[in-house]
Amino acid sequence: MYLKFFGLDEPPFSITPDPRFVYLGRQHEDALAHLRYGLGQEGSGGFLQLTGEVGTGKTTLSRLLLEDLPDNTEAALILNPLLEPIELLETLCEELGIDVADAGGSAKALTDRLNAHLLEAHAAGRTVVVLIDEAQNLSPAALEQIRLLTNLETARKKLLQIILLGQPELRDVLARADLRQLAQRITARFHLAPLVEDDVGHYIAHRLQVAGGSRNPFTRAALRRLHRVTDGVPRLVNVVADRALLAAYAAERRTIDPHLVDQADAEVRGVPYVRASRRWLAAAATVAAVVLTAGWFISGLERPARDAVDAAPAAAAGQRPVSAEMTPVAIAAVTPAASPAAVSAANPTAPPGLSLDAALERLLTERGIALPATPANCRWSIGPGVFCLEQRGRWQDLESLGRMVLVAVADGWLPLTVGADTALDATGKALDRAALEAAWSGRFVDVWQMPGYVSDVLREGDRGPGVLWIKAAAAQAQPPFAGMVEDPYFGPELTQWTLAFQQSVGVRSDGLVGRETLQQLSRFADVSLELP
Repeated sequence: MYLKFFGLDEPPFSITPDPRFVYLGRQHEDALAHLRYGLGQEGSGGFLQLTGEVGTGKTTLSRLLLEDLPDNTEAALILNPLLEPIELLETLCEELGIDVADAGGSAKALTDRLNAHLLEAHAAGRTVVVLIDEAQNLSPAALEQIRLLTNLETARKKLLQIILLGQPELRDVLARADLRQLAQRITARFHLAPLVEDDVGHYIAHRLQVAGGSRNPFTRAALRRLHRVTDGVPRLVNVVADRALLAAYAAERRTIDPHLVDQADAEVRGVPYVRASRRWLAAAATVAAVVLTAGWFISGLERPARDAVDAAPAAAAGQRPVSAEMTPVAIAAVTPAASPAAVSAANPTAPPGLSLDAALERLLTERGIALPATPANCRWSIGPGVFCLEQRGRWQDLESLGRMVLVAVADGWLPLTVGADTALDATGKALDRAALEAAWSGRFVDVWQMPGYVSDVLREGDRGPGVLWIKAAAAQAQPPFAGMVEDPYFGPELTQWTLAFQQSVGVRSDGLVGRETLQQLSRFADVSLELP
């Protein structure tokens, strides 16, 4: 409908995994590198695990990986994991072209035929890879059956490589004590986080260009709003961006601003779109005018006494006192010029920054967190129970966290602990706060710890130890959770508390315990918090 209006050849924001539209942000490139590395270690025969929230691009990455496999690779793709162990074996054999018509539903017969096929492939120099999507839905019995398949091996090599793709709940499933043998065989893990703000802009521009567009109708402010309302989840970015283009077309506007993004977001979520009216803006302006008038009046009452105090040191030094009524030019005429040394002392500069990898390593070391085996960067998960989030905010946001964070300055990143009136570097040395604030871009990286069984998104209806940890942490937060802490069920009362807590700490109020909410909850609960 809007294609001709925006000069496009085809819809740019379809949610189908079309390889032409794939945009690989830093997260996706890292995930592909992990998977390719794991497959390259074919002798290890372990599991590869890729997790991520719904819509972050796991399926798209899996398609890219399968297309990129060497010619001597056989691949089996299982899209429906809601299968019993026997059905799973039958599906796997069928995907690999193994005839199981007369196997009679026997696990032994199916395994024997699979083993014979794998030995034949090995002798011919072929590698066999199995990719299981939505693996969080596999039953424990099916997972155990999959683990047993990795026992098919020669003296030097495992015959089967298995990739598990799933939502964050997969990590909780694999953390179960009865599945520890499988968890120990996972040789590469990666958790795919949503796109950061800069990547959303590149993502939108890339898809518009592939669709034949010659210009990007989204303003920079609209892209920032798009990242905020979608949390950077690619599928949501597609849906909201598509609706924003449609809304702009309906309004005959060739530029998309934040208001159109908000309107599109409201339509996607099925809620009414409410925009502040001019009447409310006028009322706000009236209130502001009253406040300013009161400030001028109070300032006028205080001015005589202040001028008298300000004039005293000037008179003592033989200078003409500076009056509040003097113009800037007159003030400059009677104020002696400061020496270069005095100017330098009054305007200190921030210390030089580090690369993100170096700064993260410094922060992890100072916080006593084990360094990851690979360079950290800032991924949502950079190690077992260690979480990382890059954000934009205010200086007060750094104060409220109460722990060392990485602050982006002009030439890199600085590990800082920010207090009400202080800013300390990694060694505890006090730095000039004014200089840091002047050099700060508004970006910062926070790293925190939680138990490994806490999923990165918990919502009403969930059950398990992660919910218990959330409730125990919530009981210590403000406002404190007053519900049943011993019940491992995420019920309506916890949803209501989550909404109130999110409003109190200034994160998006959606009732879901997601990244930003967990980040704020980590201020109130220790990583070793004992469960009830």
